[in-house]
Amino acid sequence: MPDEIDIISKKLADICDRGGANLVFTTGGTGFSERDVTPEATKAVLEKDAPGFSELIRMEGQKKTPRSILSRGVSGIRKSTLIINLPGSIKGVKDSLELIYKPLPHAIDILSGRDSECGEELKNI
Repeated sequence: MPDEIDIISKKLADICDRGGANLVFTTGGTGFSERDVTPEATKAVLEKDAPGFSELIRMEGQKKTPRSILSRGVSGIRKSTLIINLPGSIKGVKDSLELIYKPLPHAIDILSGRDSECGEELKNI
């Protein structure tokens, strides 16, 4: 996909608005160069932020490469879809997925209505 905000935003919105996906990963376009516009395109369509995923990727990534802090990737929600920006390198994607895979099923279950928020369990005690 070309590095153009409008094209990326429209594609993300289309995927989310059709309701066909509960999770969308983007790869690449999160750096400092002029053509890196994926975070801006993603922010343009988000209805809610979900910063924990991107924060974890950056902070834990520091243990493997000090350059991970240069990622501007964002994470958030549109409708019932979670969008997460991943790095562009294969190693960066693999490392990132290893960090975030455990909470993803619960996040998707909440967004799809199959589960409740963690705090909801306490209300029923």
